[in-house]
Amino acid sequence: MLASASPRRSDLLRELVESFTVDPADIDEDAMTDPDPWITAQRLAREKALAVQSRHPEALVIGGDTVVALPTGIDTYEQLAKPTDEADARRMLGHLSAKTHLVVTGVCLAWPGGLSAFTETTKVTFRAMSADEIAAYVATGEPLDKAGAYGFQGGARPFVQQVEGSVSNVIGLPMERLEEALRSLR
Repeated sequence: MLASASPRRSDLLRELVESFTVDPADIDEDAMTDPDPWITAQRLAREKALAVQSRHPEALVIGGDTVVALPTGIDTYEQLAKPTDEADARRMLGHLSAKTHLVVTGVCLAWPGGLSAFTETTKVTFRAMSADEIAAYVATGEPLDKAGAYGFQGGARPFVQQVEGSVSNVIGLPMERLEEALRSLR
């Protein structure tokens, strides 16, 4: 069972699991944000998995959450959630232009009598983007439901200069690590 409404996570999970049910968790994500993006991602994934498992106590539930984190100093980060509107999306993309940021995905597996969680981090570097490029991309509407205001697998791909780590993590689910975690449960 997938505790996420993200169509991207569903598409990715279909590569590993033949059949599953989607049951999105309804939690207050803002209340669980921590200054540390790894804690935020893992905490949100855990709470999503536990919320859904409480409704389906016999199921294996996979919760996930992705945080885009822009380093602002030594061990400090600006976390970029989903933008509130087009202006916020343009602001976020402007901050990411010509910089390297981190994509941190927390994953939690909850099953009867057990719980396992981890995070995966990928470094993504954007090339310099003009205000017109950003505005044109935001006008497509794609950025409005994505952490950091961009979809790697969509219209933002041309902005990406370099990826260090798992590409599927940037899309929303670190497939390599998830496959290992699922295998360890067998």
